[in-house]
Amino acid sequence: MIQTQHKIHFKSGRRSRKELSDGVAVAQPKGRLPRITKLMALAIRLDHLIKTGQVTDQAELARVGHVSRARLTQIMNLLYLAPDIQEELLHLPVTVNGQDAMIERDLRAIAGMASWKKQRLKWKRIHS
Repeated sequence: MIQTQHKIHFKSGRRSRKELSDGVAVAQPKGRLPRITKLMALAIRLDHLIKTGQVTDQAELARVGHVSRARLTQIMNLLYLAPDIQEELLHLPVTVNGQDAMIERDLRAIAGMASWKKQRLKWKRIHS
């Protein structure tokens, strides 16, 4: 295990909260994760909950998550994408301003294809 030490300085912020003082260089990520990246990660996590028996099925997840079963199915269908496409979704660049370049609706038709080869061809068309 590698241990590192850094000096940091705090100052009092709003409502007595501690904040880093201006003199310290802190790398703050610019932008935000695309929503499709978050949905892909959510689908993987929810699938894990089902497989480990922490929840019984998607219907229970929908009830607990306060979403419709149809919406949960749309999210879980992202798991039908080829593994390399899933990985690309998880590593999309952050969105700095404006709307995300890709939305979940764009991927529904691709996820519905049974052939990963066809998925990859369609993915290249919309992603490039």
